[in-house]
Amino acid sequence: MSTSFEANFDGLVGPTHHYGGHSFGNVASTSNANKAANPREAAKQGLAKMKALADMGYKQGVFVPQERPAIGLLRELGFAGEDAAVLAAVAKTSPGLLANVSSASSMWTANAATVSPSADTRDGRVHFTAANLQNKFHRAIEHGQTTRSLKAMFNNDAVFAHHDALPMQAVFGDEGAANHTRFCHDYGKPGVEFFVYGRQHWGGETEPQKFPARQTREAGEAIARLHGLSADKLVFAQQNPAVIDAGVFHNDVISVGNQNVLFSHETAFLRQAAVYAELDAKLGGGLQVIEVPLAQVSVADAVKSYLFNSQLLARGDGRQNLVVPDECRATPAVWEYLQGMLASNGPIAELMVFDLKQSMQNGGGPACLRLRVALQEQELAAVNPHIWMNDQLFTRLNNWVDQHYRDRLTEADLVDPQLITEVRTALDELTQILHLGSIYPCQLS
Repeated sequence: MSTSFEANFDGLVGPTHHYGGHSFGNVASTSNANKAANPREAAKQGLAKMKALADMGYKQGVFVPQERPAIGLLRELGFAGEDAAVLAAVAKTSPGLLANVSSASSMWTANAATVSPSADTRDGRVHFTAANLQNKFHRAIEHGQTTRSLKAMFNNDAVFAHHDALPMQAVFGDEGAANHTRFCHDYGKPGVEFFVYGRQHWGGETEPQKFPARQTREAGEAIARLHGLSADKLVFAQQNPAVIDAGVFHNDVISVGNQNVLFSHETAFLRQAAVYAELDAKLGGGLQVIEVPLAQVSVADAVKSYLFNSQLLARGDGRQNLVVPDECRATPAVWEYLQGMLASNGPIAELMVFDLKQSMQNGGGPACLRLRVALQEQELAAVNPHIWMNDQLFTRLNNWVDQHYRDRLTEADLVDPQLITEVRTALDELTQILHLGSIYPCQLS
């Protein structure tokens, strides 16, 4: 029996899930702006994925949403009065601001933090650094709550170490695990931590010209120092600027890795062959690369289908399962490639297809929805036990969603003061269900 595991903590979609188109550079986000969203369906789609993976024996946890709209922040920006008055004033003078402070984007917990397991760190603890997400205002306001949530989930200083977000400056732009992958032969043994960046602030080379490079090399280097990682087990690679300009806003839209398998597009990185060689060498050999040719799957189809925003999940037979969104099946070139890949009898043994349309239309697929944490058996016991998905929690959370979530939400609905009451009531109950204590502004004020 293995004594080390990779656990996934999926973001529970929040009650204010709407299509605001806030994320410049994320094609799905901007192209679906102003459509009506269904928060209830979005949350249930995410819960269904969590339950399916838990039923297969994977360690599956729940990561809570943030309190939105962020009324406290609006008050810091000069809006005064009762909550209803604040909403009315900001809706009148700056509706874009209201939509941003109401975003449910924290559901994409791949952006919540960067995590290094104890096998890799100098002090033998699991390290978390909350991502500053400074490139986008609606996400840059998340990291304080992210840290509080992580501490409530991983609340044992002897086992877990929590770091505040990096300085809120472009030079340290950090998007969390969406640009970080760990390769290993065993989750409990030292691995290679792979930091992908879009640009290097000091001494960098080429950069994208159309869309921003959100992650910097300097951010990855700072996190590696904070986590006490060994230089001989680190690989830094620059994402291809051309694919960023094609809508690949994070590395997890163009590649994904797990254990000794890397599934990537032919155009993912600069100096791609050298990147593969360095990863293999620092892993001690045995890296298996599945490279998808541009001639078979275009970058546009990869972005549209979120082929690489998938989850690689280890199996007991040494191969992997691949979790993909239903959009892959709806994209002919991608589906044809996947069928051929399965027939090749390579490292990926099985496809698992999920309907995540509500998240996908806002620009996030299966990989965006989860934060990966490699844990030893004794560390697993130190995690808040109430956040693990099981039959009882699945039923309870679905009932909770039915009770508190709307089935339709547009930007025009964000001015409704009743929505604030609905959200705060829901989150207060959620913290009780998951035994998280008081972590939200509405509970701490």
